[in-house]
Amino acid sequence: MFFTTPLTPGTLIRRYKRFLADIELSDGQTVTAHCANTGSMTGLAEPGMKVLLSPANNPKRKLAYTWEMSFAESTWVGVNTGLTNYLVREALQGKKIPQLASFDNIRSEVPFGKSTRLDFLLTDNRNSRCFIEVKSVTLRCGEHLAFPDAVTKRGTRHLQSLMDVVAQGDRAVLFFLAQRSDGCCFKPAAHIDPTYAKTLIEAINCGVEVMAWQCITGDSQITVNSPLSMELS
Repeated sequence: MFFTTPLTPGTLIRRYKRFLADIELSDGQTVTAHCANTGSMTGLAEPGMKVLLSPANNPKRKLAYTWEMSFAESTWVGVNTGLTNYLVREALQGKKIPQLASFDNIRSEVPFGKSTRLDFLLTDNRNSRCFIEVKSVTLRCGEHLAFPDAVTKRGTRHLQSLMDVVAQGDRAVLFFLAQRSDGCCFKPAAHIDPTYAKTLIEAINCGVEVMAWQCITGDSQITVNSPLSMELS
């Protein structure tokens, strides 16, 4: 995915109230940008970090910018979790994920059970079904990329839903997408949320498939690029 409008560079002053960030632009102007990431953003929200913003298309929107990326260590990292499903859908439509390339039909935000929505439902002409839940990975722990970056009860509920999918006879995939290119391996962040890590192993043992991919990132693009090796035990 290439940004159609050039991103605006700035320097992070502070992130606050979870959804807001004050940014100093190169001309010295300070703006408040929308932050679409609800996680802790560990290592990506430090004052003084270089960031990139996208201008809002709607002139009536309250905040004129959205925080898209932070420059961490040696790479741009996508922090807008609102783009994650768009990026995965783009990869699915382009048949980039070999294990899922046989599916031709894609539905988004599909209800499952009484109170759950899963990100995608893939179907083919043989009526095979595959439910997919996508998770955005931004945390780096040493050489590993990890999820989650904060305790996620909602994520644990999604794991249970994926196990229920398998129990009813359909395929279930948990798809981790890292919007950064500086990791060599993915692992669950058990030191942050041991319950999630434990439930993930239970889900794998029940037949839930796990995939992890990373992106190419730059000051004008974020593109799903290649699979990551995984350490899931």
